[in-house]
Amino acid sequence: MERHRPLVLVADDDEDILELVRFRLARSGYDTICAHDGTQALSLAAERLPDVVVLDVSMPGLDGVEVTERLRSNETTKHIPVILLTASANPADVSKGLAAGAEDYVTKPFSPEMLESRVSAILKAAAALREPARLNNALRRAGAVG
Repeated sequence: MERHRPLVLVADDDEDILELVRFRLARSGYDTICAHDGTQALSLAAERLPDVVVLDVSMPGLDGVEVTERLRSNETTKHIPVILLTASANPADVSKGLAAGAEDYVTKPFSPEMLESRVSAILKAAAALREPARLNNALRRAGAVG
């Protein structure tokens, strides 16, 4: 059986942060795709269906909160976990991002190791949530469940 390398979409208009996050995640065994703005992030998310999305909140065009809201309103992408990255630790901003549907909120500056740990934890949680449905479907295919 071929091992699935999780795909992470990283979106940030700061090239240095984009490369830092991409490098750390790739080094930790993730495949990555990068976007430089919110519009490109939405397009890539719909096209590639990543396992998790890491979004900068402050991007030109669509910001990370708007992208999160649009991902959640689209039947194809609503299941994709989102981590928001931002320089703002303001509780109102954190609440806004989480209310938009983000699973986590990381403030800059951040430790690349900590971000990788958050990505890993979110992927494990998502897999645990999918497991009962996967088992139920397998039982149905086997004729064990009506």
